[in-house]
Amino acid sequence: MPDIHRLVVVGGGVAGVDIATHLAGRQTALGTLAVTLVDREPAHVWKPMLHTIAAGTQNIFQQQTSYVAQARDHGFLFQPGEVAGIDRAARRVSLAPLLTTEGRELLAARSLGYDTLILALGSRANDFGTPGVAEHCLTIDSRSQAMAFNDEVRIRILQSLVRDSPLGIAIVGGGATGVELAAELVELAELSEHYGASGAVKKVRITLLESGKRLLAAFPERIADAARRRLEKLGVAVHTGTHVTEATPGGFRLQDGSLVEAGLMVWAAGVKAPDVLSTLEGLDRARGNQVIVGPTLRTSRDADIYAVGDCASLLPAGQDRPLPPTAQVAHQQALYLTRHLPDLLAGRPAPDFRYRDFGSLVSLGGYDAFGSLGKFGFLKGWFIRGRVAQLGHALLYRSHQVRLHGFWRGSLLWLVDRINARVRPSIRLD
Repeated sequence: MPDIHRLVVVGGGVAGVDIATHLAGRQTALGTLAVTLVDREPAHVWKPMLHTIAAGTQNIFQQQTSYVAQARDHGFLFQPGEVAGIDRAARRVSLAPLLTTEGRELLAARSLGYDTLILALGSRANDFGTPGVAEHCLTIDSRSQAMAFNDEVRIRILQSLVRDSPLGIAIVGGGATGVELAAELVELAELSEHYGASGAVKKVRITLLESGKRLLAAFPERIADAARRRLEKLGVAVHTGTHVTEATPGGFRLQDGSLVEAGLMVWAAGVKAPDVLSTLEGLDRARGNQVIVGPTLRTSRDADIYAVGDCASLLPAGQDRPLPPTAQVAHQQALYLTRHLPDLLAGRPAPDFRYRDFGSLVSLGGYDAFGSLGKFGFLKGWFIRGRVAQLGHALLYRSHQVRLHGFWRGSLLWLVDRINARVRPSIRLD
């Protein structure tokens, strides 16, 4: 029996960083798990928080977890880089050269060997081939993209104030990301006025475009309706049943030929796994590049590869749709593998993964929040809103921090955040 079993986890999102943290050093029948985590970013940010980083209503440096520090504290290795390909026959993962924002090479292309590979690459917005999106639109699918968006929106607001001209911000996608970002941008404008940017609220005009019949299609209709009413009360122009055919330098062209003018455009519609997964030969894939997995999260054609979270497609028994690409699913799948992967590697039986829907929450910044309590428990199906829903949203994040850092350190991080909220500016001003 070998002393070491090489476990490579590709992607440091909700699932990936959890798996690396809790499986590093575990003893298995195949040896001690030597875990390597790969991610192109230097730090982990809870993905449901990215819209607040993008708006600048949360401080990225307070909310991120350095992969290097997490690796040191929990006994795994961190390899910075972006996956360029996977050689299943040789069991090696190829990493592209790591470049700075100026294009300088930090690390050359390289490869890592593995005995077991876990794909946790997350997802990206899907432009469905819409012309002009890649050239003219920003996305907020990652830490670096959220930071870049915040830099840009602050520049645009400043230019708007100096030139005394309106700033139109148009968001395509009425899912949770688009809805929550719209609310955070309203809050950004209001807080900017508090810090001296007089007239910001009147100059920033936010439009939310959704091709479906209503916002938040994955949420109960009651939540979707309540969220729309609140956004419109905040001054957001909400348009449903609106199909975008092109992104132009001046805004979004609609199917009826009209133009929604915007100086800053965001694409937050659709979901697809990273394009690199489409290059994997011999693995079954669903629409959107997702890798099809079985009930133990193992890929259908390679016993040495597992996939979790947004980049995986799992159709539960008796259901007609795969599980949704949400942080809740990714979290539960991470829990499953940290508990059962040692048995699976040893060939021992393990229970099938079972997803439990504990409800959905959407937060409209400091203005409101809405949620349902899911399909389990005594309060199943209940509708909540306001402070109760905001507390529930906050507790999801805090439980994630406790999962990564332990109870005491996670609790201290919450305390530090509360202190900083009292003594530091409410938005990014530097």
